[in-house]
Amino acid sequence: MRRIPLRLLSVGVALPALLLAGCGSSSSASKSSSSSSPSSSTAATPKTVAASAVTPMSDISVNTAKPKAPAIKLAKQPFQVNKTTVKTLTKGTGRQVTTKDIAYVDYVAVNGKNGKQLVNSFSAKEVPVPLADKGQFPGLVTALKGATIGSTMEVAIPPADGFGGAGNKQLGITNADTLVFYMKVEDARAPLTQASGTKVAPKAGLPTVSVPNGEGKAASITIPKGKKAPTSLIAQDLITGNGRKVTKGDTITVSYTGVIWKTGKVFDSTAKEGGKPATFAIGVGQVIPGWDTGLVGKTVGSRVLLVIPPKEGYGKNTPSGGPIQTTDTLVFSVDILAIGETAPTAAAG
Repeated sequence: MRRIPLRLLSVGVALPALLLAGCGSSSSASKSSSSSSPSSSTAATPKTVAASAVTPMSDISVNTAKPKAPAIKLAKQPFQVNKTTVKTLTKGTGRQVTTKDIAYVDYVAVNGKNGKQLVNSFSAKEVPVPLADKGQFPGLVTALKGATIGSTMEVAIPPADGFGGAGNKQLGITNADTLVFYMKVEDARAPLTQASGTKVAPKAGLPTVSVPNGEGKAASITIPKGKKAPTSLIAQDLITGNGRKVTKGDTITVSYTGVIWKTGKVFDSTAKEGGKPATFAIGVGQVIPGWDTGLVGKTVGSRVLLVIPPKEGYGKNTPSGGPIQTTDTLVFSVDILAIGETAPTAAAG
């Protein structure tokens, strides 16, 4: 079962994140997709067609007169292929995309059966496609691997390289339907393993942070002695990354360590999860308010010191049985590793 990593817009209604990546994630997107696609245990076999029924790529035309609403037209329906087929329209001048990258793409996708448009990201924001995700559409990995940044292409993906035998009932896709994309590769970045960028001189009176070199290592956070906790949110760069800027609604991947100001004791960290980073949507209420406010606008590669007063932390809704009290100020060191999902992990905060 595979999904589309984009909140599809259909008649103004936001549908769950669904088409280019697969199951295995604990993010809200994967939870939504698992309920909208048939179980793999009951899935049929992806269908193929006779060689004589394979549709040539020349039957695809794209009208780009409206840059935010490119339109795919299929000269023949159903449009059918048995293997992922790529036609490069313009070759970009950027570097080649590798399987270690998250590719950032804009695309329009239609169902080859009837030409019905499924999604258009050109009118929204670029879609991150992590090529190393084992649940990713094999056809998208095939199309993007080796493509150069700036390229535009038409891509036809057969059922076996798309939703598989399960199809996607919510989108009206069966185990016999080819997917047709018009796509532009906007960017590609390899996920980081820790913060990387320009160091920022720490401000006096704030907690100090030390992070050992190495993937997944916990930060050491020291609370200044005798200092009262700030009463307003602080989001201070310790390292300013030179990557993409985080915007509201982005899915971001981070590593972090959190301590309580009053005690200085660690209450949570990704290091406790074997060093695996956490992935979640930012700015949309999936994490505590201090994270939503403090991380939007930061750049990938940054290490951010968050000092979060109770009203922007858990407030009265502190985790039961844990060490956090309703009056506790929380301090986090957060490394922003990527925009996009790189590993199936639980959300932070």
